[in-house]
Amino acid sequence: MITPCELITEQIGLLFSCSPVNQYIRIQTPFLYPDGDVIDIFYRAEGDAVTLTDLGETLRWLRMQTVTQRKSPRQRQLIVDICLNHNIELYRGMLTTRVRRSEDLAGAVMRLSQGILRVSDLWFTFRNKAGESIVDEVEDLLREHQIAFERSPRVSGRSATIWRPDFQIRRKKHSALVRVLSTGSRAATRDLVARTSAMWHDLSYLTVGQEAFRFISLFDDTLDVWDVADFRLVEDISDVAYWSQSDEFLEKVA
Repeated sequence: MITPCELITEQIGLLFSCSPVNQYIRIQTPFLYPDGDVIDIFYRAEGDAVTLTDLGETLRWLRMQTVTQRKSPRQRQLIVDICLNHNIELYRGMLTTRVRRSEDLAGAVMRLSQGILRVSDLWFTFRNKAGESIVDEVEDLLREHQIAFERSPRVSGRSATIWRPDFQIRRKKHSALVRVLSTGSRAATRDLVARTSAMWHDLSYLTVGQEAFRFISLFDDTLDVWDVADFRLVEDISDVAYWSQSDEFLEKVA
């Protein structure tokens, strides 16, 4: 009986190589992730059915390239579209496809390889520190959860200074102003926090009355630049939230 490796070699040549890995056969393809890592596909036969999978490596690779672990709704939809276009399935973070032993195994390997390439290319659309700001990612999160907001509203303080917090959010029971604190420089953190504290103190008259506002200082803690003292400077005048704990931030907003 012809082996899977012999069948692959016969159909698509020596550009692909095989080796056993636990219960799988690893198929090393000639294709590369954007950073040059080799794309591997794993073969597993169960009766007459064959499963080909990346074992979750593609989405794991994407997570390693980005500051935030969260994908925007647009990025998730692009992944769904790629799977539909290449007739592959996204299951528990793995890109997979199934074929019968008698079907075109080489074609399935090529189809899954192309899908992996397209998904890994989404790296170029991911927002990172060199591209669009964390404020844009917060905006994506608010839109995803259908939370109405105004970006960079003009708010007058008691000193007549016009402040521009990053978001004004109006909910049924209360409104909120959100300042996103993000920097890659440890030397810049104290000035950023001091300015945020000054803004909240100047706007503190908005925290009383029937239309009282809630102030939220959202720290981008995906980079280790903050000290405990930075959080303490604003925690008395605002609610402190952390971007790595976006669910808790949404609870404060809602």
